[in-house]
Amino acid sequence: MARQLTGNWAGRDPSLIDLTGKRNRIFSERLIGLALLACAALSIVTTVGIVLILLIEALRFFREVPLWDFLTGTEWTALFQDKQFGVLPLVAGTLWITAIAMIVALPIGLMCAIYLSEYASERTRSILKPVLELLAGIPTIVYGYFALTFLTPDLLKRIIPGIPVLNALSAGIAVGILVLPLVASLSEDALRAVPTSLREAAYGLGATKREVAMQVVVPAAFSGVMASFILATSRAVGETMVVAIASGGRPNLTWDPREGMQTMTAYIVAVFSGDVVYGSIEYLSLFAVGLLLFLITLAMNFVSQWISARFREEYQ
Repeated sequence: MARQLTGNWAGRDPSLIDLTGKRNRIFSERLIGLALLACAALSIVTTVGIVLILLIEALRFFREVPLWDFLTGTEWTALFQDKQFGVLPLVAGTLWITAIAMIVALPIGLMCAIYLSEYASERTRSILKPVLELLAGIPTIVYGYFALTFLTPDLLKRIIPGIPVLNALSAGIAVGILVLPLVASLSEDALRAVPTSLREAAYGLGATKREVAMQVVVPAAFSGVMASFILATSRAVGETMVVAIASGGRPNLTWDPREGMQTMTAYIVAVFSGDVVYGSIEYLSLFAVGLLLFLITLAMNFVSQWISARFREEYQ
């Protein structure tokens, strides 16, 4: 039955009406596409702007401090009278605290993910996963004071008598607790993405639940699990408030995690919280340290993407 036209459309050719509607849809689709493109371009422009600022200011720093001395020097006394700009103590402090955090977060986070994915009932999972992810919503400064007022005086001092209040060990443990939800949540999502048919096939061959979880599901989700590990590591490298409060403010090139250390992020916080003259060598050192930190996290992201692409399993 032909469509009846009323009002302003009465007496007009229906094909013209359809053409007008089609043009309106095309225009709205193009408008939405341009808006989305603008949002994507804004993120790219912002990233490029940050990188350019870091590069320009860091190059000003390296005109006064040789790059080789910056990368291989073992003393960092940028805020002292006798200024030394060897970044190795800051890098060592960052790597030490990150390593301690990963020792805490990776095994515990993976075990939590395996339990939530393979062992927990839907009701238990619906309760435990939000509670676990709630840890990610706690302000990082709270973790810093948690390490300062509980981990060191009430826990570590009983295990390691004589440990100073400010130390890398308690800061690393606190950072590990901080990134644990990231490992657990992303790993659990990767494990649950493994097809049920793989589990059923393993059960059909006589495998136990533990064997299915550890020898079938985890290897099948390896790329996602490793991506969560590297993202958590990048998060730990860039953590600021926990290490600024709990690890100490003295650059210290040492192998002993019981001593206080300063990370790259903690140094940036210390300088900006003090009275630093704009354009001075101390001010420019912030951008050199920031550029090095950016390159480290960028390299980790590239490794994460390579692992995800290299070991990704595709199932029909």
